[in-house]
Amino acid sequence: MGKAAALCSGSTRGLVSLLSAVPCLACHELPGPGRRAMSSEAAAGAGGRGGGGPAGAAPAAPGSDTYKGWLFKWTNYLKGYQRRWFVLSNGLLSYYRTQAEMAHTCRGTINLSTAHIDTEDSCNIVLSNGGRTYHLKANSEVERQRWVTALELAKAKAIRMRNNQSGSLVMCDDNRVLLAGGLEASSADDSGDEEPASQSDKSELHGTLKTLSSKLEDLSTCNDLIAKHGAALQRSLSELENLKLPAESGEKIKAVNERATLFRITSNAMINACRDFLDLAETHSRKWQRALQYEREQRIRLEETIEQLAKQHNSLERACRGAPGSAGSTGTAKGSVQSSKGEASDEDEETEYFDAMEDAPAFITVTADPKHHRRSGSNLSGASEGHPEDWNLEDSVFESSNQSSYNESCKDLLPKKRRRTRIPDKPNYSLNLWSIMKNCIGKELSKIPMPVNFNEPLSMLQRLTEDLEYHELLDKAVKCESSTEQMCFVAAFSVSSYSTTVHRTAKPFNPLLGETYELDRLEEFGFRSLCEQVSHHPPAAAHHVFSKRGWTLWQEITIASKFRGKYLSIMPLGAIHLEFHSSGNHYVWRKVTSTVHNIIVGKLWIDQSGEIEIVNHKSKDKCQLKFTPYSYFSRDVPRKVTGVVSDADGKAHYVMSGTWDEKMECSKIVHSSHGSTSSEGKQKTVYQTLSPKVLWKKYPLPENAENMYFFSDLALTLNEPEERVAPTDSRLRPDQRLMESGRWDEANVEKQRLEEKQRAVRRRREAEAVEALEEGKDYEGYIPLWFERKVDPVTGELICVYKGGYWEAKDKQDWSVCPDIF
Repeated sequence: MGKAAALCSGSTRGLVSLLSAVPCLACHELPGPGRRAMSSEAAAGAGGRGGGGPAGAAPAAPGSDTYKGWLFKWTNYLKGYQRRWFVLSNGLLSYYRTQAEMAHTCRGTINLSTAHIDTEDSCNIVLSNGGRTYHLKANSEVERQRWVTALELAKAKAIRMRNNQSGSLVMCDDNRVLLAGGLEASSADDSGDEEPASQSDKSELHGTLKTLSSKLEDLSTCNDLIAKHGAALQRSLSELENLKLPAESGEKIKAVNERATLFRITSNAMINACRDFLDLAETHSRKWQRALQYEREQRIRLEETIEQLAKQHNSLERACRGAPGSAGSTGTAKGSVQSSKGEASDEDEETEYFDAMEDAPAFITVTADPKHHRRSGSNLSGASEGHPEDWNLEDSVFESSNQSSYNESCKDLLPKKRRRTRIPDKPNYSLNLWSIMKNCIGKELSKIPMPVNFNEPLSMLQRLTEDLEYHELLDKAVKCESSTEQMCFVAAFSVSSYSTTVHRTAKPFNPLLGETYELDRLEEFGFRSLCEQVSHHPPAAAHHVFSKRGWTLWQEITIASKFRGKYLSIMPLGAIHLEFHSSGNHYVWRKVTSTVHNIIVGKLWIDQSGEIEIVNHKSKDKCQLKFTPYSYFSRDVPRKVTGVVSDADGKAHYVMSGTWDEKMECSKIVHSSHGSTSSEGKQKTVYQTLSPKVLWKKYPLPENAENMYFFSDLALTLNEPEERVAPTDSRLRPDQRLMESGRWDEANVEKQRLEEKQRAVRRRREAEAVEALEEGKDYEGYIPLWFERKVDPVTGELICVYKGGYWEAKDKQDWSVCPDIF
């Protein structure tokens, strides 16, 4: 009774304080880091709103405590810790690969208001936020402590800012989230610029909104119950204060206790509902934040793409307007080019300006918008000294190559023999580790056969022959009177050989030693080709092509490869020789590096990169071509190729531009002058050119090519059975034929048999060498059948050249010298 009297003598506010101090059992549950982070937030929020601080304090101004610097971030077990640029601002920690990426690409962001900060050792920092964890390392303990202090301060500030926000969330019937400040975030995809969400995304979004609505209803119900029981408790307290009879006080106090208990239970229920709502909101807010960041990046890329399309559209319009009657505008061109305003004239519509690095191995960029390379008269003094009419009158060979597409221009070269246009579809065999390992049990590492799953049904000799797919470029080059014009066609031919590789990620069969391949198109296209595998270690193939239309091509190619973890670099070694019979022009060049990406994980894709220098050893003309490697962040056209054709004196005559998988163009240079100096201290050269001419354009792939290994029309005929070929011809290789027929299991067995047979021949040859050495005799080793090694008089290299006899043996059908390799 004394306690009751003491309770009654206190004020109503004191009783409410007593009831509010009753602990909630749910508050003692700490299931994980999320609960600890929430508890720290609650404590910070209480400090921000309690008596310790002023009521309604405004949040601190963001942006004043930005912290930046380099840290090492753990990426994976292959790369380990990688150096990254971190930026701490507005309670968010973001990182980039370089400082330059801050303008366009953010690699990741973590919200510190809900993050847990931990330190492992003297230099390590661990940040965790739900399912995301950053393992960071500083250079020193002092630097680590600076970052930890900055992170803790930023976290406390972010918590205060979030708790001081006055915006309230209200769920509307049309599934929109409204903020008190008038900001509306639509849950549906109402923007016409964005792609419509998929049905699964919509259903997930509606399910989330429905759950949030349910939680809000629970909070509303608890709020009503608290108001109801609070009012009843207030009435009871009022009645308690007016008591006079001690006998009645016991019953009233009992009623007060019951109502206080109900109030506490209802408050606990509301707290639990609030916690569930916050957990759900935090989980989905992170997901929506990532989705929003992704959409922002997509929008930026789309804007950049639209900008490029607008530039290309503008360029096409200008070229279309300037196409007719451009030759008669030379007089007006002089005044317009040399005017200070640089206004466009008819010749300007036909003229483009390109930047080049002078006296440097780097090549020029020729596919940029012409208006970006316009120069005033001060930069191009005497730019009208060239003769644009020469481009239209004298270059008859260029005109003939640009009259129509190659599909139309080659109608007069229709083959007399009907060739096949399709092969059996590629089987849909899944490749798993066991399909490889089951063939490796009990074998030495050097004897492990690679399955045909990685191959395409062509040999490396046939892939070399594919370089002749655009042989008509060389036929056109024969007709050129100028060596620099001829160089343009040779350069286009050298690029065209890579057009078939863009989708061809499978490897060709490694030829057996002594294996040959012939392609006799003398009656149809005027040339015949012969390849022979002349060495097995290292693998080397010799190739010889003779055309009765006035040219001969020969090469010896050795393949070197390097596996670099995520990609495989393939480097062809050896020079390609091309000689024209009438002029005696002798061209030599080498191939660039091919790179196969995503060897371990992901979809395979191929890129070509490097430089080609084509040299005419008679006239000393040169052409330097640059294959630009693909970059995700580059705005250049993918698979871009650029170059310059110059004479023996170093004067540039033509600009080459295009892509190695589509087409190559040639622009005649009418004037060149020095431009601005680059950031590297090298002076650029500005080339004023006429509009480009298309020299080469890729043939379209045949129908259903994706199910036929992406073979071109020529590739479909390379393995077609033919009569009268040598018994060592690749067409007769059994494992390759079985694979083409779709019988891959049998092909694997046959491939293993052929490789073991080749090893047995090699062991026998090694034994003969040892025996000859013991007897003091010379042992020559393997001697190619149709090629012989000679020192090339141009390059000074020891190469295999055709010694003759193959086509004579074919006419006689005398293959007695051929070994039994199949």
